[in-house]
Amino acid sequence: MQIEQSAGLAIAEKLSIVTMTAPLWGLVIFILWTIAVVVLLLAVRIRHLAAGGSPKEFGTINDESLLWRLLRVQYNLVENLPLYLGVVFLLMVRGVSGGVVDLLVSVYITFRLLHSVIHIVGADPRLRLLSLAIQFSCLISLIVLAIFQLTPRLDG
Repeated sequence: MQIEQSAGLAIAEKLSIVTMTAPLWGLVIFILWTIAVVVLLLAVRIRHLAAGGSPKEFGTINDESLLWRLLRVQYNLVENLPLYLGVVFLLMVRGVSGGVVDLLVSVYITFRLLHSVIHIVGADPRLRLLSLAIQFSCLISLIVLAIFQLTPRLDG
């Protein structure tokens, strides 16, 4: 019992001194963006209902509908948040950080937000696919860095 308590205190002490890193700031941005999209989706739903629309139309597939596009964006965000959260967890517990990690996180978050905006405005779906490919490349790179505890530097 004493060993378990000591281990628990050691973990608590380590967690209390974790500073905000680029991956954690990325997580904050991801969460805030998801909340903003949900608020926008609720506003569009309320406007739809106030104009005499039906709740049955919320899930109707229609790429011309802002309601449908926002719903898809929300789904995309909810699907991708656990992936990013898992990568942040891996980086944190493996102690991997540095300029390359920060750059990959910045690129990932930028293209995650861009993916949403492309979807919301109804732009060419190929742009969404390109954005998704860039995001997944960043996530895979971050996973490799975490697994092998690599901390390459940008200044060579």
